[in-house]
Amino acid sequence: MNQSNISDMHDCYGCGVCSKSCPVHIIDIKLNRKGFYEPYITDPDRCTHCGLCRDVCAFIKDDLAVCNKPLASYAVWSKDHRVQRKCSSGGAGLEIALYLLKQGYKTIGVRYNAEKGRAEHFVASTIEELVQTAGSKYIQSYPVDGWRGVDRKNKYLVTGSPCQIDSFRTYMKRMRLPEENFILLDFFCHGVPSMNAWKKYVDFVEKKTGKITYASWRNKFTGWHDSWAMGIDGKVHGEKIDWHDSYNMLIKEKKSYYQSQMSKGDKFYALFLDDCCLGDQCYHHCKYKYDHSSADIRICDLWGKTYQDNQDGVSGAVAFTEKGKDVLQRINCQLTEQPFDVVAEGQMKVCPPYKFWYKKIEDSLSDPSKDIDDAIDIINKQRQKARWNNRFRHPFRTSYHMIKKLLLVLFHQ
Repeated sequence: MNQSNISDMHDCYGCGVCSKSCPVHIIDIKLNRKGFYEPYITDPDRCTHCGLCRDVCAFIKDDLAVCNKPLASYAVWSKDHRVQRKCSSGGAGLEIALYLLKQGYKTIGVRYNAEKGRAEHFVASTIEELVQTAGSKYIQSYPVDGWRGVDRKNKYLVTGSPCQIDSFRTYMKRMRLPEENFILLDFFCHGVPSMNAWKKYVDFVEKKTGKITYASWRNKFTGWHDSWAMGIDGKVHGEKIDWHDSYNMLIKEKKSYYQSQMSKGDKFYALFLDDCCLGDQCYHHCKYKYDHSSADIRICDLWGKTYQDNQDGVSGAVAFTEKGKDVLQRINCQLTEQPFDVVAEGQMKVCPPYKFWYKKIEDSLSDPSKDIDDAIDIINKQRQKARWNNRFRHPFRTSYHMIKKLLLVLFHQ
């Protein structure tokens, strides 16, 4: 085992920052058997054993790159109603990027590459490119191309999951990059689902749409609070997207051929939001829940009682640095200062528990001979087992409900 590079790293965050740090460019990341990105050395003989890849790795460190606490927290929504409707919540992320674009910043953001079937980081320099970053992508991103597009001379808004941002902050400190050239933005993270789950879902959907050309994980056609909805178009069924079209055309709301909601049993969301297919790091090694972040700004959907009647979407935004606070106060958004616990209401405070039967899900998703319904069957069987266990633990309550149902049937005949 070579401790001078990351050749021994498995089940890590898959942030890919080690690939950026390597002076001889021999580190890439690829999916492991479980469907999560992890680094590998493409040419071991060329390794100089400098140790930079381990120096910037957030996974092997106990503490965050910085230990800032929230300075200010806000409810946020775009003053451009089209942006508010297009984005997953209130449009804070896109408005931050649009403001910084005017200030000369490029954005390291995430888009969905339908041809490769993956989310990926890239460098966005125009409004048309920024629109591709709008909306959440609930799969692990391939970040290498985005990181490699960064140089110390330009200014960047860098966006990503908390673990990606923590590693990038460590990289900035290790390489002594000028702090004034970077704004770092992360989000309250639920966890990272296996790409095996996404690939099984794609196989299922493409039987209806043909090869996928467009995918969206959130839309508000049924309201913001019921917006966990997949919208997918394919070559056989669906509208083609031209990302070189004007901003005004791209920002419009779009209905896709395939529509599926979490509230109506969407298969991908059943796996993801039930925490059945997350990475080992999400269950056992996440340091970034709640108010732990290395970013300048953290954003989220502002769930909770305060805005429960709002159907247009409200973002939560937390400033962890003065620089982040200054940016938030300058964007084209309505800001209402709120206590942190209001902004963070409904967000995960600790890692989700790992249940023994998740291994069955992992094995099913890793098996080429099985489809997504095989994994869903495992979930359904566990739910049924839990219901029966609950009935046996509470026999009097179970008898009461059975008698109540029987009486209702008898009196309705």
